[in-house]
Amino acid sequence: MRFRDAFRTVRPFITALAVIALAAVLVFAIYFTELGLQWITFLAGVLVAAILAEATRVSRIEWLATLRSAKLSAVKDKLERETRLRKMAEAAIAANKPKLQLIDEAIPTMVALIDTEGHCQYHNRAFMEWLHLRPEHIHGQHIRKILGPKVYQETATEVRQSLDGHPVRYERTQRMADGALYRLHVEHLPQFAEDGKVTGFFMLIDDITSPEDVHQPQVAAAKAVTLPARFTEEHAPAHDSASPQDTFVDAFSEHLTGNKDARHIKAAIENGEFQLYCQLISPLREVAGEAEHYEILVRLLEEEEGMMPPGAFFPLAERYGLMPHLDRWVVQHVTKWAAHQPARTDNRQSMFFINVSGATIADPGFPEFLALTLLEYGVPSERFCFEVADAELASKSAFVAEFVRRVRECGCRVAISCFGHDRISFDLIRGFRVDYFKIDGNIIFNVLRDPVTLAKITAIDKVAKKLGVKTIAELVEDEETIAKLKEIGIDYAQGFGISRPRPLAE
Repeated sequence: MRFRDAFRTVRPFITALAVIALAAVLVFAIYFTELGLQWITFLAGVLVAAILAEATRVSRIEWLATLRSAKLSAVKDKLERETRLRKMAEAAIAANKPKLQLIDEAIPTMVALIDTEGHCQYHNRAFMEWLHLRPEHIHGQHIRKILGPKVYQETATEVRQSLDGHPVRYERTQRMADGALYRLHVEHLPQFAEDGKVTGFFMLIDDITSPEDVHQPQVAAAKAVTLPARFTEEHAPAHDSASPQDTFVDAFSEHLTGNKDARHIKAAIENGEFQLYCQLISPLREVAGEAEHYEILVRLLEEEEGMMPPGAFFPLAERYGLMPHLDRWVVQHVTKWAAHQPARTDNRQSMFFINVSGATIADPGFPEFLALTLLEYGVPSERFCFEVADAELASKSAFVAEFVRRVRECGCRVAISCFGHDRISFDLIRGFRVDYFKIDGNIIFNVLRDPVTLAKITAIDKVAKKLGVKTIAELVEDEETIAKLKEIGIDYAQGFGISRPRPLAE
């Protein structure tokens, strides 16, 4: 590039020197050939051709200069015109700014602009006043922090559809502190860039509450059971003024229906009264790049304080349909914790195994929530493996197949836990792929004492290897069992013989 620039600079001088040299040769020929007509004619013709070529080049340069001057003048005129238009637009915006501000402040519709990362880039006054938040607590903040974890989890499906470019409309309800029930119409309008990619979506919320709903809180509370649980308060309203008779009726009803236990578990989920533990899943063979994994365990603080046996809340949570809330709470907290952990020096990636309930497997909104949570915290999806119980595989095979498909689309892994407890279920996993078989601990417990059990574990491992599935032995208690599992070829082991559970935060 530099050589070309230098050549263009010296090219006029080279041409002039060539003409001068040619003229000198012509004079020399005339002088020493005694005015030979042939030489003079030949050299004169060459000289004339050189002069004409130089004149042509100069003329072309003048033409290019004229053309570029015209283009420059046109660009200058266009720039001046665009500058005038920009100034006119700025003036128009400045003139309309008070009107736009008045519309922004007076319009009853709540408006917010959410980008692809889930952060609020714009909101109007109605949106701010409805949430009772200051502008700095909304602008630039993540939608989870603005609306609360509960609403964020429940709207995961709608948000994902909006970020995929689809407009969404739905209705939600919100119960206020005084018991009044508000009905809201929510609309998501995707925003597209010039290249057609989605850059975010507008969230428009309208209050469509009827006067009867607002002024008759007790009636509205009775109807709230059949309405979608959207934009609900984090806590139920307190009734300090209830009469002794009402208190007795409520207590008797709680005793019969168990609502007190349900509210207790729900409050524990929302108030963070659960604690996460992890138990090591250790590889039994030294394989390059193979990292240890961890199973996530959930404990209620009351359990750790000795007031309840471990896992006593699970039957109650399943009975009252609270397991999907708890499973989402676990996913959100584990993802948040993993996002703040420093990267390992050996570049190995530990995986977190999370048990999911049957209700979560049948929840169509869980994969959407999972994808949004991973996107929010920037944690690689391949670091999560979701455990589906063998009993769920047998009783809900269609739901399990759909759950596995959508979770694997998110990039996560899948394991079948308690595998082989009742019968070997290889036929049930045809049509979808799993990554791990967690062999039931009751089988592992008898591997040293029962030859039939040993043969069963060996068969499971052989078939798993043919399918490309890794095996994990549960409830491994001693070194003898570990040695036998290594001999069989089991890939991983988990249990007190490997490591006891410890708090995740340690």
